[in-house]
Amino acid sequence: MSFPISFRPLAAGLGLALALGSCQSNSKPEAADGGGDLMEVGSANALSAGTWRGVLSAQGQEIPFLFDVAQDGGKPTVTLRNGEERLKLDEISTAGDSTTIRLGVFDAALVVRADGEGQLRGAWVKYDGKEPYRMPFRATKGEEPLFPVMADRKIVSFDGTWKVTFKGDDGETYPAVGVFKQEGQNITGTFLTTTGDYRYLAGQVDGNVMKLSTFDGSHGFLFTGKNPNETDTKATAISGDFYSGKKGHETWTAVPDPNAKLPDANSLTGMKPGQKKLDFKFPSIYEGGAISPSDPKYKGKVVVIQILGSWCPNCMDETNFLAPWYEKNKSRGVEIIGLGYERTPDQTLAAKKLLKMKERMNVGYDLAVAGIADKDAAAKSLPQLQSVLAFPTTIFLDKKGEVRKIHTGFSGPGTGKYYQEEIADFNKTVDMLLKE
Repeated sequence: MSFPISFRPLAAGLGLALALGSCQSNSKPEAADGGGDLMEVGSANALSAGTWRGVLSAQGQEIPFLFDVAQDGGKPTVTLRNGEERLKLDEISTAGDSTTIRLGVFDAALVVRADGEGQLRGAWVKYDGKEPYRMPFRATKGEEPLFPVMADRKIVSFDGTWKVTFKGDDGETYPAVGVFKQEGQNITGTFLTTTGDYRYLAGQVDGNVMKLSTFDGSHGFLFTGKNPNETDTKATAISGDFYSGKKGHETWTAVPDPNAKLPDANSLTGMKPGQKKLDFKFPSIYEGGAISPSDPKYKGKVVVIQILGSWCPNCMDETNFLAPWYEKNKSRGVEIIGLGYERTPDQTLAAKKLLKMKERMNVGYDLAVAGIADKDAAAKSLPQLQSVLAFPTTIFLDKKGEVRKIHTGFSGPGTGKYYQEEIADFNKTVDMLLKE
């Protein structure tokens, strides 16, 4: 999914480096306890323990999210909340009256100041472009609904599975599947696309209007949708808007369809005619090293190639699965190579970003610096492939080093049963190759 780089499934971009669907790129913990213990921020008590409602402002819209502030070993922590997801942030520094909250593995931060009691003001800043990307941010202490709703109002149900079509401002369309779970006025869910998913979304329903949002440090999304008839008990159709960060905008429509599905992710790309093996040699994230599938370490083993970027939330979802999976399965004769495509041409800086990801996520498999975060450039760096449509893309090599399957995108844990199907398909493929 994604943002000055655009990320849009099989189409030109959203004009902004956010990760959308999966993370396509083309250069074109528990909730904190309540309470009022203050954390010193320079000369200001900016962060106090409890739940806060943050708001990003862009395109005349508000993208809200909740976060918890707590103390961990005497140090402040911030935990982002997106539906069931909890993202703990522990790199927090101060300078004067300014507090910088680093956003996990992403090269981004919330930079804030106290703006009166129980108020913060500042910006979401991304540092991975040519110039810092800034979006206004404010927050209010005290748990609130993500979106204001009218009490005692008849609520339309959007619960269920939907066949969705997104349409960009350029007129191009792409398919998706919407899956929503609604309890009263509260709603959670996500959208699956041919290249991944929009991760954990949460929000509220007000009459016949639904609103969902998410913020994970790398992207901020807002989805609005409306059923045509406010008197319906169950929604019969949805039309709405999708806002991604500062500039990205698309419209979307949906109809209920419990059997809605996408094209097979294993059939979207392949090898060029006559090609059976990948031939590459990229520098390791460790100075002086290099990684190639022809290295002795991989001979006679099943090898999984992960095309990723440390800036890509869907890639992080896949890495959260692959890292512990590798530790449990490497003794079976399987290896993983992560090929990192970063938002900088500086190889040393790219290696540092990937090393930070490796350390924070306990990645035990090999990582290489493969190029810049651009799907066309990625395809050129792996000339045996027909194309690279999305980050992540996963390539399976058999014991002879031949490519047996290419899987586009990744359906993460926010997709529920689709995530379980993704994992089952991964394990089935590896098991089959190991038995050969």
